[in-house]
Amino acid sequence: MDIEFNAFEAFEIAEKIERNGAKFYRKAAHLFNEASIRALFLQLPDWEIKHEEIFANMRKHLSEQSRQLRTFKPEHNSLLDVQAMAGLAVFGTNPDPSKEFTGKDSKKDIFKKAIEKEKDSIVYYTGLKSFVPDRAGKDKIDDIIKEEMHHICILNQSLEQRLSLGT
Repeated sequence: MDIEFNAFEAFEIAEKIERNGAKFYRKAAHLFNEASIRALFLQLPDWEIKHEEIFANMRKHLSEQSRQLRTFKPEHNSLLDVQAMAGLAVFGTNPDPSKEFTGKDSKKDIFKKAIEKEKDSIVYYTGLKSFVPDRAGKDKIDDIIKEEMHHICILNQSLEQRLSLGT
């Protein structure tokens, strides 16, 4: 059985992940009273929207290239990667991730959810890289992964600062 993976669709999923991330952070921002934390959670959506634009441009560039670049038939040993990516795609395309907030979430819980979402994005984008040829912009995916890792560092530092202050 041949399994085909459409990179065009994978980029659409990546765009949706970034849009959802922006929604998540906007909602989270309103759950904080502290100006510095609120500002951080209001800055994160801007970064996510920039990522969405990069993926949209990559998708557009891919659609302008030959059909040969759009669909990939992974080797048998990549089958698990495709299945893992499909599972993440379902998670990443949740219509409104901000609904995950119960209203009873602690500030610590909100930070932890944000960090987990960033980690899940990195896993998806790392898997996406294995299906995108170099000429289709694989280096841009690496750049986004680095930025997502930077988001994790910022969120972790803010969480640790909150915990050390006892807030």
